[in-house]
Amino acid sequence: MGRLRGFLWLVAGLVVAGLAGIVGFITLSRAAAQSVGEMAAKPALPVVVAARAVALRSTLTSEDLEVKELPVDLLPEGVLSDVLDAQGKVALVDISPGELILAQRLMEPNAISADGRLALFIAEDEVLMAFPATDLMSRAGVLKPGDRVDLLISLHFPTDRGMVMLAEGGKVAGPGGKEELATFVLLENVGIAGFVGGPSAQEESGDILSSGAKEASSVEAILFTLSPQDALVLKYVKDAGGVQDIVLRAPGAEHPFSIEPVDVDFVINRYRIPTEVGR
Repeated sequence: MGRLRGFLWLVAGLVVAGLAGIVGFITLSRAAAQSVGEMAAKPALPVVVAARAVALRSTLTSEDLEVKELPVDLLPEGVLSDVLDAQGKVALVDISPGELILAQRLMEPNAISADGRLALFIAEDEVLMAFPATDLMSRAGVLKPGDRVDLLISLHFPTDRGMVMLAEGGKVAGPGGKEELATFVLLENVGIAGFVGGPSAQEESGDILSSGAKEASSVEAILFTLSPQDALVLKYVKDAGGVQDIVLRAPGAEHPFSIEPVDVDFVINRYRIPTEVGR
């Protein structure tokens, strides 16, 4: 009799425990459903987030950014809703993939401070260099701050570089004074920090740095951010009378291109141009 009574108490306890479990499961399920319903009912807004990791001091490109929708109550102050509001700006902190892009964590790559001084963002291992805007791309107003470009240079070299002498006018020439033109890529993937306007632009706007590409008649120089060594190389080529042209890279294309310098022999061999010697 005692065993039977104990068995009944055990069965009753298991039944009560099972009922309690069922009631708890139903309660939690309803609470979860209610929470999901409330989240779904809350209005969402498009916000800009990082599509990939962005390092400190990097200029944000369209490939770094994407738009997602998040509930309004989860959005902190300074969140951006348009990719264009972040594109071209410099990150003041390291940004992880999926992290919200906040306005207070970005800085304009070029700005005019209250005293009129240029306030450009330059990395610690870089220098800012002004280079004459004599090329067609700059004069046509195609380029803008934040663009990545390659610098193409045409320069005369002495044909006999075994014996180099200084020719009239300070140019380098061989013993016979003969020179040969060569065209090559001097620098790749260079960042444009801004543009310096001519006298007319300064009189009209009161500042000397454009927020975009200036009119063709007002561009005086391009501002490049370079390593000190590259800046020295660029100065040498400029002082040697090199003729430059600038080509614009596609957004996100930062890899080096496989190209060869071009001279008269390269053109003759590539296009099989007949010469007197070959006849």
